Amino acid sequence: MATSDGSSNAATKEEAVQVEPKTGISFPMKLDDGKILYCVGYNKKSLLGLSIKAYGFEKAPSKPTEEMYQLAIDGDFGMTIKMVVSFSGVKLSMAKKGFTEAMRESMKKLTGQKNEELSNKVFGTTSDKIKLRLGSEMIVSKLPGYVLETKVNGELVSRVESELLCRAYFRNYLGEDTLECEKDSREMFGQSMLSLF
Repeated sequence: MATSDGSSNAATKEEAVQVEPKTGISFPMKLDDGKILYCVGYNKKSLLGLSIKAYGFEKAPSKPTEEMYQLAIDGDFGMTIKMVVSFSGVKLSMAKKGFTEAMRESMKKLTGQKNEELSNKVFGTTSDKIKLRLGSEMIVSKLPGYVLETKVNGELVSRVESELLCRAYFRNYLGEDTLECEKDSREMFGQSMLSLF
């Protein structure tokens, strides 16, 4: 790509990255579509004897309040969590099961009911035979209008308009009772929200 003075833009193509400290995986600070990385985090979950690890997008600058997190969970604006698989041989069905269980519990805390049907929509009718290889990406985004969009390796697997589903999904990562392994990411996200004010 040439700049206005005719010179090549290749040297400026190198973009800043943030490295997740526990795994060493690098994430670009800015994506091609303009999204900005606010923090990175690490989540590990044991599922059927296998460890599932996920990496979340979100960056850092005194003390965020629970009200701020609740605004992020409840708000009708875009937000994305990107997870990168850090080992091979995992089927999508394993990840779907973990997500579905977490969504049911989150919905139960929000409404008093698990809402099985809505919980199953995060990954839609995606084939259970899809293997998640090392470096595979699962990206879940809350879009304006309370649309929850899920992509696996760049392929759209579900798009559901539901305020409850959006709130339940992001509550898993930003709620008061976030898993211990996700608290650092939650705190980093809170610090980034403070920097916006």
